Amino acid sequence: KGLTPDVERRIVKKALLSRKVEERLLELFAEGKLFGTVHTCIGQEFSGAVLTEFLTKGDSIFSNHRCHGHFLSFVGDVRGLMAELMGKPAGVCGGKGGSQHLCKDGFYSNGIQGSIVPVSAGMALARKIKKQQKISVVFIGDGTLGEGVIYETANIASKWNLPLLIVLENNLYAQSTSQKETLAGNIQERFSAFGIKTGKGDTWNWKGLHEELKTAVEYVRTESKPFFIQIDTFRLKAHSKGDDNRPRSEVEPYEKRDPLNQLLEKNTPDFKRLLEEVVEEVNEAVVFAENSNHITTESKLTLVPDVKWSPHQPAKKRTVKGINEAFTDLMGRHSGIYFIGEDVLSPYGGAFKVSQGLSDAFPGRVLNTPISEGAIAGIGAGLALEGFRPFVEIMFGDFMGLTFDQVLNSASKFEQMYNGQVSTNVIFRSPMGGGRGYGPTHSQTLDRHFFGIPGLRVVAVNNLIEPLLIYEALASGSIGPTVLIENKLLYGLFLRNEMPQGFNIQISDETFPTIHVKPSASKVDLTLIGYGGMSETLVQVADKLFEDHDIIARIICPTQIFPFDIRPYFREIGEKENIVVVEEGQGFAGFGAEILSQIAEYGLSENRVKRIFASPEIIPASGILEKQALPNTENIIPKILELFR
Repeated sequence: KGLTPDVERRIVKKALLSRKVEERLLELFAEGKLFGTVHTCIGQEFSGAVLTEFLTKGDSIFSNHRCHGHFLSFVGDVRGLMAELMGKPAGVCGGKGGSQHLCKDGFYSNGIQGSIVPVSAGMALARKIKKQQKISVVFIGDGTLGEGVIYETANIASKWNLPLLIVLENNLYAQSTSQKETLAGNIQERFSAFGIKTGKGDTWNWKGLHEELKTAVEYVRTESKPFFIQIDTFRLKAHSKGDDNRPRSEVEPYEKRDPLNQLLEKNTPDFKRLLEEVVEEVNEAVVFAENSNHITTESKLTLVPDVKWSPHQPAKKRTVKGINEAFTDLMGRHSGIYFIGEDVLSPYGGAFKVSQGLSDAFPGRVLNTPISEGAIAGIGAGLALEGFRPFVEIMFGDFMGLTFDQVLNSASKFEQMYNGQVSTNVIFRSPMGGGRGYGPTHSQTLDRHFFGIPGLRVVAVNNLIEPLLIYEALASGSIGPTVLIENKLLYGLFLRNEMPQGFNIQISDETFPTIHVKPSASKVDLTLIGYGGMSETLVQVADKLFEDHDIIARIICPTQIFPFDIRPYFREIGEKENIVVVEEGQGFAGFGAEILSQIAEYGLSENRVKRIFASPEIIPASGILEKQALPNTENIIPKILELFR
């Protein structure tokens, strides 16, 4: 039904184009003209060729490492694909993404198995919010069924009625491992268990697959609900380049059964003309890519910004109230802000009450989720791809480990990997730190695990600055993916409306200001550097050092702790002034280690320095032991005094 000769020819041409492009890619790789790897979908082409018949402008496809066929069927840019795999600026991602990471006109692929599934659900959520009857499609393989984030996402997609089509290409192998060794149960039943409607087809009967996919796409588009379809197929070539250890006796029957091989064997006059068209297009694309300019690298001079300071006095209120008021203000002004997390709806309002009342004030924009940190992090990234500004709350900082793949391999990569075609302004909020007796898995400061990730920003809230200044910066502009740390102890403390006598607060004019607690004395003995939950502690330390030991200290407290450059604050730090960096997390390879290495590298070599950090053990639940393990006023001051002996 609906398969006119023109439609048939169009589908066959898309499949044949994918086949001939990938065969040429393997030749180019053998000739040493490609760098990296190539995963071909030879034998599977009709899944993408048929599906794209039913997609319209504004729909999106998310794919995986075996993505060339999907890309060509959806986008059709042979030149851009060839140039991308040759590492040329004319490539669809400027040569930065390569074979597995393509982006153009609503197409996104990523090489991490399963990682793209929650991102595709986030895009589907964006489409649902916009009420445009556009859908999101995600391709996975049967090997990806071992990834738990798929099931987290399927559950949410079903509960939220997301317009998401999940297409599983069942080619019986995960790299070199047979499905018989790894897969338990029935594939379709895995998804129907979540209440998702399912279907099945195969690439050998691609005309029948046409009807199955038409039904699936129409259902997702009109009902705004997820659908899962299993497409049985077989990969005729190696997983990657030439690493195929499957016996020929298993592959050969599928080679004979393959629809394109059968058409090539018959070689009718119509098909011969079609083949000539495709080969000419592929050859032209290769010539274009080979003749394109190579990527040139330029050394960039990094200028140290000039920082200006101004007085600051936050209003007297508890920090958690200040954060809650900031969200109330910003969500009222910015309709694209969505608040996502576990137990965030009223009347509960989140584990630490940050979202108290927000769901009443902004119905539909505060989304309660299951305990699925990986999925909700990816959904946030998908929402951000479509221009929304999601704040994803992870209930405890310790649970950020469950989001790590989405932060590391999705959100932080997209903008650079796709050569600036997208922005991913998603904020992953989470309370960190000890002091409440929550024990080893609910008290950690894990910021160091997110330092050094290209494309990511790490910001830490403190009680020396009005929270609205931080959250407004996060809510506007292209700030990129950000991990936002809120210390648990600070929630209940008041913002520092008054400072100890002889001290005042200044803040820098940076997007994420640095706070300078400046003593009125002309000569300063010590600079204390810390962030986040250490802000209140350092103020108390500075006060006691002066009262009890006649030591005058300043405090430098940044809110952006990665990327971070100490040089803009050098003019505040006097020569030969003692410098102490205090952090609540572990010392090895931490924030303090970075600060001290920058100080040595950039020239404050005559300053005596010291790091103070947590005990190199787990954080115990015992109150007495926890106090000994973490930096506090009582154990910080004796260590500082060692510098003055």
